[in-house]
Amino acid sequence: MKRKVGIVVVLLLIVIFAILAFRWIKHRIEYAITDAVFVKADELSNVGFQKVSGKVIKLYKNMGDRVSKGEVIAQIDPTDYELNLQNIQAKIESLKAQREQLEIQLKRVSEELVANYSISTLSAGEVEKKRQSLESQLAQVQAQLELAKKDRDRYKNLLEKGVIPKRTYEEAETRYSVLKDQAESIRRSLEELNLSYKKSLEGVKLSRISFLKEKELISQIEALNKEIESLKKQEELVKNYLENTKLTAPFDGIVAKKYVSVGDVVSPGMPVYAIVKPDSMYVDVLLEESKLKGVEKGCKAYIRLDAYPDKVFEGVVEEISPASAATFALVPRDVSAGEFTKVVQRIPVKIRITKGDMSLLRVGMGGEVEIQRKR
Repeated sequence: MKRKVGIVVVLLLIVIFAILAFRWIKHRIEYAITDAVFVKADELSNVGFQKVSGKVIKLYKNMGDRVSKGEVIAQIDPTDYELNLQNIQAKIESLKAQREQLEIQLKRVSEELVANYSISTLSAGEVEKKRQSLESQLAQVQAQLELAKKDRDRYKNLLEKGVIPKRTYEEAETRYSVLKDQAESIRRSLEELNLSYKKSLEGVKLSRISFLKEKELISQIEALNKEIESLKKQEELVKNYLENTKLTAPFDGIVAKKYVSVGDVVSPGMPVYAIVKPDSMYVDVLLEESKLKGVEKGCKAYIRLDAYPDKVFEGVVEEISPASAATFALVPRDVSAGEFTKVVQRIPVKIRITKGDMSLLRVGMGGEVEIQRKR
């Protein structure tokens, strides 16, 4: 009786073992299973001050803290940049004041010069016309004076011979004297006009010299404008530097690491925080090439992480690398000498998590994955 019971127990154990072995084999056929699993993130960024350097005076976040895009998470001492900005702004205001004074002076000089130049030019033109008229009159009077002189001389000879009365000679003498005085008067007027004409020309010359002064004022204003423009560009640059003394988060995420402490001196590009975007996390699987059969994009996957063995995360195959992980090794294997040892290659497979508590994930976690093969 005992023997029969023993046989039954053995047979039952064999059946149970066979069923378990069948299920295990069937599961291995239907699923590609591996423990080469790593949690990674598409958006894991080392953030730091990109354009400025200095001493860190504030760190607003610690490891594990959540951050929002654009939120200030750290700051370096802005004193030097603030002083530089104040100096530049003071120079700009000083140059603007100088430019304003020059513009007032230019306006006054321009108005005076335009008026003086117009008057001097007009006066010179009028004097020239009068001089030409007097010269014409003088020429006529001199011609008449020549005739009067000849008449006087002729009448004088005739008077001495007793041919004409004395009165006729006196009339010729009087006419000659009048014309002579008239010619002399015209000459004096011409001299006065010539003097006035020279003064008018001198006024025009002085006006032209003053116009050169106006041009010089314009050049000085233009030089100030260029200097002010250059300082404004410097001002914008320093403002940008000043703005960059505050470090902001590039996206919503969680602080994964803090690299510096308050009081540390950082340089441009030096990392201050590492920030990870939780919803960008995925599972990176290094799947043996012998298990790749039936694994395609869209295949369902089940992930168990070592940190949470009782929790199952669901996902889907998003990418399958076209090359093995060894292809990108820093020191690739050298098989040129003919020495070769067969090594199973691993193919990177990216799995996007579709179901599970993403807040539990941490970059670098390991575990096990089962990928359901397509038939």
